[in-house]
Amino acid sequence: MDLLRIAGASINQTPLDWEGNLQRLLKLLAEAKREEVQLLCFPELALSGYNCEDMFMSVHTARQALASLERLMAAAKDMLLIVGMPIYHRGSMYNCAAVVQDGRLLGINAKKILPREGVHYEPRWFRPWPFGRTETIHILGQDVAFGDLTYELGNVQLGVVICEEAWSAEGSAADAALARCEVVVNLSASHFAFGKAKVRETLVADASRSFQAYYLYTNLLGLEAGRQIYDGEILLGACGPIQSRSERFRLHDGSLLISDVDLDLARVAKLKNRSVLDSSADREKEFSVAGQAFKKLGPTSPQVSQAFRGVTHDAYQDKAVEFLQAEKLGLFDYLRKSGGQGYMISLSGGCDSSAIAVLCAHTLAEALHELGPDPLAARMGWTLPEGDANNPRVWIKERIFTLYQATAQSGQITRAAAAGLAAAINASYEEVSVEEMVQAYRGRAEQILGRSLSWQADDIALQNIQARARAPMIWLLANLKGFLLLATSNRSEVAVGYATMDGDTAGGLAPLSGIDKHYLRSWLVWAEKSCSLGLGKIPELSLVNQQSPTAELRPSGSGQKDEIDLMPYDLLATIETAFIRDRMEPESILGLLRQKFGAFSEDDLRTYLARFYRLWCRNQWKRERYAPGFHVDDYSLEPTSWCRFPILSAELLLPPAKKI
Repeated sequence: MDLLRIAGASINQTPLDWEGNLQRLLKLLAEAKREEVQLLCFPELALSGYNCEDMFMSVHTARQALASLERLMAAAKDMLLIVGMPIYHRGSMYNCAAVVQDGRLLGINAKKILPREGVHYEPRWFRPWPFGRTETIHILGQDVAFGDLTYELGNVQLGVVICEEAWSAEGSAADAALARCEVVVNLSASHFAFGKAKVRETLVADASRSFQAYYLYTNLLGLEAGRQIYDGEILLGACGPIQSRSERFRLHDGSLLISDVDLDLARVAKLKNRSVLDSSADREKEFSVAGQAFKKLGPTSPQVSQAFRGVTHDAYQDKAVEFLQAEKLGLFDYLRKSGGQGYMISLSGGCDSSAIAVLCAHTLAEALHELGPDPLAARMGWTLPEGDANNPRVWIKERIFTLYQATAQSGQITRAAAAGLAAAINASYEEVSVEEMVQAYRGRAEQILGRSLSWQADDIALQNIQARARAPMIWLLANLKGFLLLATSNRSEVAVGYATMDGDTAGGLAPLSGIDKHYLRSWLVWAEKSCSLGLGKIPELSLVNQQSPTAELRPSGSGQKDEIDLMPYDLLATIETAFIRDRMEPESILGLLRQKFGAFSEDDLRTYLARFYRLWCRNQWKRERYAPGFHVDDYSLEPTSWCRFPILSAELLLPPAKKI
């Protein structure tokens, strides 16, 4: 056997935290050294953080990254290290992988394919590097090969791939040089979305099979910059099958996946599975950098520690579990990185605020289970709670505060649901009436206008003042306690503006703005009856789940229901997906609705679709003002990345109905 000990690293970084990012890299590097790792690969842009946004347009960012690289290189003795970083070269910024061996910079690979869809904005900051092109760059006092490179390390050929190059058909077809490599490493910053892990696993397995090589995939971890969640998955493909993987959604600073790979197996696989082709044209484009041969692993080499061998399967494939784990990681990291002391929730007794309360409770329970009391307190900068610090409900009591704010329109069902849920998870809970403030505002407005306000003439204004009257108290308490106030808007409401600005949208983070209401309601049923993580099942959610969603802002006799004001939530989710994710035009969406919702009349479907377009076009200004939220689905309404739309626009219209 010709064995090589390789390791992939996931790491939880913060953009522009130069010293912190470096220390986290050095810590994992030291762990890899103790395990006698010979090749260590970090994720994409791990030195700077992936989401530095327009700071990538600053030369200072590249200089700081270079200074961090120099310090990292000094610690990388007796090892080959690959790490992602931005590099300024000839008037452009490049997304790069620096390859270091025994403290010396061997070469720099520049990313050749830049993503520009969805949350990705790389062409704004970086320039793509041409396939097959190499240059020399003078960096850190030496001339270094720069561009499209492979590495010849004795009898081992190493290939380097940076994220999008693996997802693009162009990248796979153009990189024939990788087929000659025994080991290929992929530095990625691949954000979480439902089901994406299975797609990623298929890509790694297919690339490993295509190249007949060991294919090591690394990814970032955590809520790096406030919107995208990274699950921290590391994968190793062995000439096709996935040989090992790391556990996703961990709450620590990073982890390693270490494996001893037999290079001869890759060589035999190439001999068995590759046709003899004339590759002279490919060879003309290829540039291989020579480095030192790896020292041989012998029979006396220590075994890889069990802690770094990974897990046999991904335990988070179920969508409901995956949603909980992603939200857990996002909520934990946002609170940790923002320095918050806990979560503040205006608990209405409805679906959205109840889901947020449950997610926060599960987050603290999962964090305590994974980290333990003292590490959890240290990681968050908190003191240990009074009482049994091993009991998650003790932490929840101190770190989750809920407030039910009643008006004249509030009913006993929602009050009972809010109080019951708070008691079930052991969150701090208080009730207060804001009706006096509502009436004070109403009376002053009537004086100014010189007339009485009525529900017949002033419906929207009278609804909105109730929601807005709730914001000052919850903000005051959040400020006094140093807690993070969570806004409760979901993606369906964000799409159609079904929320009161400066009312129920109040908050510094909107954890549900990336998920539709239709799915959220089904998830709450799962949380009530099936959840085995965190605090487990919460039967008290039954009172929430039995209700029809309502804003509860009109007089009780009006029978106000969200799906009457808007449309059925499953139909709204279908329109939203077709319009935003799939970019379908009105006629095609109408045809889709006819297929999926045959029980509705043609007039009803047209009414709902026209209502969606009207509300969508009128409410972009609201979408620009919503608190930041998590990207958890395969699309979002985030106005600075995934879904840019003009604030002022002509209203989108359906074509006229055809006469029969």
